[in-house]
Parts: sequence; C-alpha cells; structure tokens
Amino acid sequence: MIITLSGLPGSGTSTVARKLANMLQLEIISAGNMFRGVAKEMGVSLLELGKMAESDPKIDKMIDERQIEIANKKDNVLVEGRLSGWMVDGDIKIWLKASVESRFSRVASREGISFEQALRDGKEREACDAKRHMELYKIDINDLSPYDLIVDSSKWDKNGVVEILYASIEALDNKNEQ
Repeated sequence: MIITLSGLPGSGTSTVARKLANMLQLEIISAGNMFRGVAKEMGVSLLELGKMAESDPKIDKMIDERQIEIANKKDNVLVEGRLSGWMVDGDIKIWLKASVESRFSRVASREGISFEQALRDGKEREACDAKRHMELYKIDINDLSPYDLIVDSSKWDKNGVVEILYASIEALDNKNEQ
C-alpha cells in the first residue's frame, strides 16, 4: 500500500506519519526531512533555503524527484510531504489541516521560538512555498481535490488523528480485499 500524507507546516504530518507508519509497518519517505537535511547541509534555515529555491528550481526538483523515485521503488510506504498527494500515485491520499493558531503554536513549541515569530516566519515560508509550487508545477496548494481524506488535526490529539487515519486505511484495505 502507498499512502500519501500532506499538510501545511504545523498540521502534524511528521508526528502522525511516524505513528501511523509504525502501526502499519510502513517505511516513511519524508520530503520535509529531505528539505531539512539539505538546509542543514548548507547551514541555512528552512526559510532561507526556501528563498534560495525561489531562484534555483533545481533544489525543489531534486527533492521532489528523489521522493517520487523512492516511492515508485517501494510497495509499502507512507510518503509524507506537502506535494506528495499531487506527485505520488497513492492508494489513499490524506491531507491534514489545522487552524493557524494550532499550527503555529506547534511550530513555536517545536522550534523553541515565540508564537509571533513562528507565525511571521511560517506565513512568509508558506507564501514562498506556494509561489514555487505554482511556478514549478502549476499546483495551487489550496486545491485539495487530489485528496481522498481531509482531517482537521486541531480537533483531535495526535493519537485521535492516527486512529481516524488507521481506521480509514483499514476500511480501504478491507474493501480492496473483497
């Protein structure tokens, strides 16, 4: 089974991906981890790497192509990334959404920064990312039409979100076995 899991920063995709992949014994392919790794290698922040990617599309294309290539070689994977639902032919494509307050509170906590800084940096990063997605792939990140399931992760804790996704995936798997 190939599952894609997407969402904006702070929506919980990384946390949920780890728990869900563990439950389903799937390998995780994370575009976010790849992007963070490139940023670390270059000694820049995610926002700075995003700005660099605006003028050098090779950065995004390399990460996106690597994610697609790995996903296409595997049978049982969870592909986590903002565009994975658009780019990977998954058996189920999931989008996690969350309120701005929830998302940037999570980011602030994770990064050890103030909510105000998380909000400011996050909004700038989202605008930068959205611009690149449109220019590179003609993808409007607000268009959720490729997704089979959309869950608001601000309404449940991480375990509740994982339970919802697990039940949906199991129901799909059972349906496909019939």
